[in-house]
Formats: sequence, structure tokens, C-alpha cells
Amino acid sequence: MKRFDYYKAAVCTPPVSIGNPKANVDEMLRILQSLDPDTQLAVFPELAVTGYTCADLFYEDLLLNEAVDQLVRLAEEAPANMAVIAGIPLKAGTRLFNAAAFLFGGKVLGFYVKHHLPGYNEYYEPRWFSPARDLDVSDVKVNGVDVPVSGKILFADETTDAVIGIEICEDLWVAVPPSSGHAQAGANILVNCSASNEVIAKSGYRRDLVSSQSAKTYSGYLYCSAGPDESSTDLVFSGADLMAENGKILAETASEESISCEIDLQHLKNDRLKFKTSLQENREGYTVVTYASANLETIELTRAVEAYPFVPGDLNRRLERCETILGIQAQGLATRLKKIGCRQAVIGISGGLDSTLALLVTVRAFRLLRLPVSGITAVTMPGFGTTKRTKSNADELMELLGVTRMEVPIAASVRQHFADIGQDESVHDITYENGQARERTQILMDLANKVNGIVIGTGDLSELALGWCTYNGDHMSMYAVNASVPKTLVRYLVESEALSARKAGNTKLERVLLDICDTPVSPELLPPDKDGNIAQKTEEVLGSYDLHDFFLYHMLRYHESPEKIFELARLAFPQVDAGKIKESLRTFYRRFFAQQFKRSCLPDGPKVGSICLSPRGDWRMPSDASAALWLKQAEELDV
Repeated sequence: MKRFDYYKAAVCTPPVSIGNPKANVDEMLRILQSLDPDTQLAVFPELAVTGYTCADLFYEDLLLNEAVDQLVRLAEEAPANMAVIAGIPLKAGTRLFNAAAFLFGGKVLGFYVKHHLPGYNEYYEPRWFSPARDLDVSDVKVNGVDVPVSGKILFADETTDAVIGIEICEDLWVAVPPSSGHAQAGANILVNCSASNEVIAKSGYRRDLVSSQSAKTYSGYLYCSAGPDESSTDLVFSGADLMAENGKILAETASEESISCEIDLQHLKNDRLKFKTSLQENREGYTVVTYASANLETIELTRAVEAYPFVPGDLNRRLERCETILGIQAQGLATRLKKIGCRQAVIGISGGLDSTLALLVTVRAFRLLRLPVSGITAVTMPGFGTTKRTKSNADELMELLGVTRMEVPIAASVRQHFADIGQDESVHDITYENGQARERTQILMDLANKVNGIVIGTGDLSELALGWCTYNGDHMSMYAVNASVPKTLVRYLVESEALSARKAGNTKLERVLLDICDTPVSPELLPPDKDGNIAQKTEEVLGSYDLHDFFLYHMLRYHESPEKIFELARLAFPQVDAGKIKESLRTFYRRFFAQQFKRSCLPDGPKVGSICLSPRGDWRMPSDASAALWLKQAEELDV
């Protein structure tokens, strides 16, 4: 696929021969040659050229001089378009520093020196090394060339816009890691050359540190640790290597010589543009070394592309996520009811997923407030498209939940309305459909007035994105509990309540909830087919909600282009024809832009995730914005 802004990096833990730089560089070169040729950065551990556990051998000039000679060889023999970072003991002025060298294009471009030297428990680094604050020179000679050395140095690739900042082991474990300053100075790839030994419970803490630092700095974070060939006199090193991006672990190992993955620089750029409070730019005191890599146009993406970004794949995580979301929805509604002194709610029940979820949330909210659920008036409003399956599921659900049930058939009133406006009932056009939706909303609003309650909205995030709702019909309510829940997640929220019902021994509720989950998505505004089944299936009109939710996530979370979203969708949904993906993408952009006017006047509702379309919060867009630019790129996609 097209490379876009993917930056491919590798984290490598080679076998180590302690005190033998030539043997160590031989191993590094071997690993470098084994990496994918489009790898743009390779990282080796702390003091990798000599081995971390040389101890008092670090006083030996023979070792220190050979380390620099072999570093020069590593630079000269490394793949031409691959930047390399490797740890080395470095003499600078009259002191010795624990350093990491940056190599590219056959040259040593610069050195970073470690700030924080552990001298507690098993660590003795201050015995041999000085911290960065004691550095009193700005460069060192390497192979006759002056090379910059600093504790505040960045390496910027002018071709890819990757800006690389380095820290070494302990630097990450302190209250304010140097990498935080690197990120403020512009680094979007942070590298940690480490020699972290293994003890009980350390691996989880280390993993959390890496994940957290990548999230706080909106960066890719590459953590490379020394392996088991380091001296085992007192310690064991496991080679725990990690690659993270903005809080997410992309790859990890404690056994392989190398792991690699792609960092999405576009994601990082977008978040840094958007979340301005996190990184206040400050390059004071920094040295920036620039270089230019070759322009690579394509990439074979190895990182996972999640087909369902709103839905955790792991069952336990999914159930935990569902419980959190249901809690947020219920608390939002409970707070609203409490603040306005309301003890009654009215909700339309169709037997479909969205209204089922809204009813489950409303019941939770009433229980939070210790209000009787009989204060919830649940209304079925059978019309021209209502089927036996959805009607019976709605009736059984209301009975099992113990809410107040009402049935208000709408056929007669809608026919009267059609007669009043001159609508031919046999013409199944948008007036035929929307007339039913608005009649149902009028019934709910008037019932809410009658019982002194509020109307609970049932529409979800996916419908709002596509405008699949009737303006001033199901589009309107007094509190919209599902407004930021995407369709692909609605099903799992209802399913999680079914599992809870099973655990509680309520098999009847479990059965009806699972049948609702299996019912085709439909507004039921057109008559059933000859067998009495749902004829109007939303996904046959709009395309798969699986695809639309994928598009929605990548557009609103990362503001990716139609071209990139299309390529990612092809990877995420290999079983779907590329032509169908393109057609659905065009539908998504066309409707997303054209239906903004419906989102500009949404009722209140709780935000539950990172994607929300509230006009008061996360998404502000002119209702008459042009979709031409996006549709043009979508139309030009090659299938």
C-alpha cells in the first residue's frame, strides 16, 4: 500500500560478548541485514557496543578506544537508508559518559548522554560515568570529525518528518523524564536504550511506564533492553523490548532478537495539533541534527488494523468496557432527572437494538435514584412496517423489566395526516416514512407532558453521523442517552446485559435480549414482506455499519484522508469487495456532510468515548460545508 506517514522502526537485542566491541558490532550488523529493507530506524540497547556489565573494564582505554572504532565501522557498514542508535561508553572532555550514538549515511551524527545514573541496590553507574549535567564540551572527535554531544539533542529526518529523541534506561524511571523535554522540543519518536534487569513484578511496571510516556508525549516510544548474554554474576537481563504509540503497545518481546512495527506519524501530528495543552513547544538549549533519508513510496503494513475500533476484541475487556459505558449513560440520565426534579420518563420501544439499549439505561438510572421503574412509560407504536418479531420482543422486554407499558397504534392517525396533506399511502416515499416517525415523536412528547416526564432519545452515534434519522422525528428527544454510542457497540452493550441476565438466572430476559441482537437493523417504516418479515433493512440502503463505524472512527479520531481510510479498510475487511468498500465510503462522506444540519441541533446526551458529534463539544462544522474535496478523492480510488 501507499506509505502515507508510516515510519518503520525495529528494536533489536543482539547476543553480547562482554568487553568485545568487534564481536558485538558483528552481531549488530548481522541483525541489521536481517531486517526488512524498508526499516528506517533500528535501536540497540544501552552500552550495546561493549556490553552493559563490563564494570571496571570501563576504565580501560583499550576498550573505550576500540568501542569508538567499532562504532565507526557500524556506521559505515549499516544499510544506507537505515538510521541506527546504539549505546556506547564515551569519553568527552575529562569524563566518561553513558551515551547513545546516532548513525546514518555512513556517519556518526551525534551522541546523547544519560542524565540519571542509578547508584542504588544493584546499580553502580556513578562509579564509572558522569551525568549529563557534568558535560562541559559540545562535541567530540570521531574519526577526525567533530560530532555533537549533548543531553538535549534531537535527530530530525527532513524526508519523513520523524524527529527522534533519545534517553537511556533510568531516564524514564524518574519523575520528569528527559523524553518529556524531547517531546516538547518536537520529538515524535522517543527511544530508550536500556539495560533493565528482570526481577519480580518489574515487567508490568516497565510496560506501564512505556505505554504511559508514549501517551503523555503523543509519541512513538521504542524501548530496547539488554538481553540474557549480559553477565549473570548477580543479575539476569531478559531483553524486554517494547514498541508503543500514543499509549498503545504495538509490539513486545522478551525472547526475539528483534521486533519491528510501523509508527503512524500522521496520528501523532494530528493529536499534537488538537491537544494543544499537553505539549508547550520549547527547544531552548536543544541541538537539532538534520539528515535526509531516501523517499520510500510504499509499505507492507504489519501492524494490526482493527476492523471494529470501538469494540475490544478480548471478551473480558469488552465486558468491562460495556459496563463502564452503561454506567456513564445511566449516571448522565440520573443526574439530569435529579437536577430537574423529574421522576417520570417516556421512551418509544420498537423491539430494535437502539430502543432496547435506551430502555436498559433508563432502568439503570431509575435504580440509581431509587425510583420505581414503574415511572418509566415504555410505548410501542405499531405502524405500517411493524413485524410480529419486533413487536413481541418489545412487549416481552417491557414486561420483564417491570416498566409501565403502553401501546398506541399509529396507522389511523398517520392515514388522517396523509389525507390532510394529500399524501398517497401507496407511494412509499420519504414523506410516507417520515410521517410515521414524526407521529411517533409527537405521541412521546405529548405523553411526556401528560405524565410530567421527559422523552428519552434512542438514536445512536452511527445514525447521527449518516443522518439516518427523521428531522424532528426520532432525531429529537429531551435527553439522548445513546448519542455517542456507535452501532457496532450497541449490539455488544445489549449482549453484555444478556450475559448479566444469565448470571442472575433470568433466562427469559437473556433470550429476548439475544433475539433483539439477532434482529436485522431497520426503522420499520415500510410494510413487511409477504412472509411478515422485515423488508426495510438499513444496511441494504446505507451499506454495512461495520464499514461506516470504521470510517467514522478513522475520520473523527485521526482525521485521515479518504484514500488512507480506504486502504486501511481493505486490510481490516479482506473478505469485502474493494468496490463495495469504495461505494460505502462515498455514501459515508456524502451523507456525513449533507446531514450536518441534524447534528447542529442535537438534544443533550452523555459522551462515552473519544468520538462524539455533539455541536456543543467535540464536532463543530458548518451545515453547508462542501464535501467535494473528500468525494473527489473517494471517487478516484483505484479498486
